[in-house]
Amino acid sequence: MDGGGRLDRSLRQTRPQSGQTKTPRRGGAPARADEVRDVSFVREDELPHFLAVLHRRLPRRFGAFATLTLLAGSLAFGAVRGGHVEAVATALSDGRNAAANSVGFRITEVGITGRKQLTYDEVLAIGGVTGRSSLLFLDAATVRDRLKASPWIADATVLKLYPGRLQIDLTERKPFALWQQDGAVSVIAEDGAVLEPWVSRRFVSLPLVVGKGAESRAKDFLSLLSQYPQVRSAVRAIVYVGERRWNLRLNDGLDVRLPEQGLEEALALLSKLDREDRLFSRDITAIDLRLPDRITVRLSDDAAKAREDLLKDKKTTKRKGSDA
Repeated sequence: MDGGGRLDRSLRQTRPQSGQTKTPRRGGAPARADEVRDVSFVREDELPHFLAVLHRRLPRRFGAFATLTLLAGSLAFGAVRGGHVEAVATALSDGRNAAANSVGFRITEVGITGRKQLTYDEVLAIGGVTGRSSLLFLDAATVRDRLKASPWIADATVLKLYPGRLQIDLTERKPFALWQQDGAVSVIAEDGAVLEPWVSRRFVSLPLVVGKGAESRAKDFLSLLSQYPQVRSAVRAIVYVGERRWNLRLNDGLDVRLPEQGLEEALALLSKLDREDRLFSRDITAIDLRLPDRITVRLSDDAAKAREDLLKDKKTTKRKGSDA
């Protein structure tokens, strides 16, 4: 060292002087001189030259690229750790859309066909089309997938017509019936898909089906029931019992119990009895058609009491006649 505590020469590899013992290798063998000479170091006085060579061999603007990469990586890591990935993605999307809009790719017109139940704004919201969207960066396939994910939309076609028109063609599902289960009423399509988990005023006239499994089987039963308008016009609700058979609840509260087998014959008989004997107008509460060889009718309380009184009067009259 010199007087200032600094090394007075460069760090370098030195050979062992004669008479010095060589450092033994693992296993007791001495290190070879050529192995020592093969170890290379950059001396302090060679460092500027080394950096100059490294600088010449690196691509141009490598430093700027590396800085930007490091910065982007830091921002991505921070967004993930902070839970801001969605916000960052939205900001980037808005930025590129704004740039595209500024050069003439703003969506200025959206045409929608096939819309009946959904409003114009609902279609745009489902498809994810906003006032910030640009036609250039709008993914038509993604918009279509979003639209088809709606239970109201059976199919959709999305066309981008440059520079600023978007065309959406829809095929909507039709509301078919109201389905009640566990006290909740929904609007369903013919295939049983729930279109809305509530009932708007415009759907109150749809037929009501009740019970587990009724939503998927109602189409076939209502199609059969429509062949008997005498019965269909009097029905307020159809109830699927035990996922096996149907009951009819008529407008005046009369309960008709239909069989599991021979359903068409039972409906034909029911229609005939009402047409010829005005069965639905009788003072009864239930009609049981589950047995193939008989019809069981349950009277209302008032009708049952009147019938009981009538039978008593007949018995009394008969007794008096026999006494005379």
